[in-house]
Amino acid sequence: MPARLRDFHPDAASDTPLYMQLANRLSDGIAGGDWRANEALPSERVLSDALNISRVTARKAIDLLCDRGMLTRRRGSGTYITPKLEQPLSRLTSFSEELRQRGFTAGSRWLQREIGIAAPLELLSLGLSPNVPVARLKRLRTADDVVMAIETSTIPAAYIPDPQRVTDSLYGYLEAHGTVPMRALQHIRAINATAEQARLADIAPGTAMLHITRVSYLESGAAVELTHSWCRSDYYEFVAESRR
Repeated sequence: MPARLRDFHPDAASDTPLYMQLANRLSDGIAGGDWRANEALPSERVLSDALNISRVTARKAIDLLCDRGMLTRRRGSGTYITPKLEQPLSRLTSFSEELRQRGFTAGSRWLQREIGIAAPLELLSLGLSPNVPVARLKRLRTADDVVMAIETSTIPAAYIPDPQRVTDSLYGYLEAHGTVPMRALQHIRAINATAEQARLADIAPGTAMLHITRVSYLESGAAVELTHSWCRSDYYEFVAESRR
């Protein structure tokens, strides 16, 4: 049991309900690194016995953090720390870079890697001429083997003539070949998962997701990447710093 939880002494005289006091302490522990992503939280019984509180109080605290997306219940297994990827909007980095910086193991499960002729929307987004070939990449993005997002990318074939040679990091491949994106425009909106998206992301159909459309550009100003990402909203957050 982490020290900050062992030191928890609920205040029955406080205006804050006991379950909220416990939820706040658990939240502080999660943010402070007492548990890693996908690590099991102590059970309601263990929390109740160790902290001298009722199981009802422990259950309500856990339910609250599940509602906040910080904890995930797995049927027949227990309650686990939800992996969270905080993506800063002010910095252009790859999915793999962000995960490694936060201690996750990044991975990809490829669904498609092929060459085709650019569709009208791809032509418009990337500023291409008709009948130009493009590389299309579709994959599941994972953190510690948990699916975080479904991603489709379109890149002019001049930059990726053989999509099968792209392994884990698309940006890593582009950088190695002298075509690393230097800026990007992103549009973010909320959607409800289709049956196919739900199947791929292991969520219920209709679950809220974030749909991110990104067009990335080289230093020359040429568009190099069109990517659509459908991200699990329970695992993925965008963070923006605003100043006056």
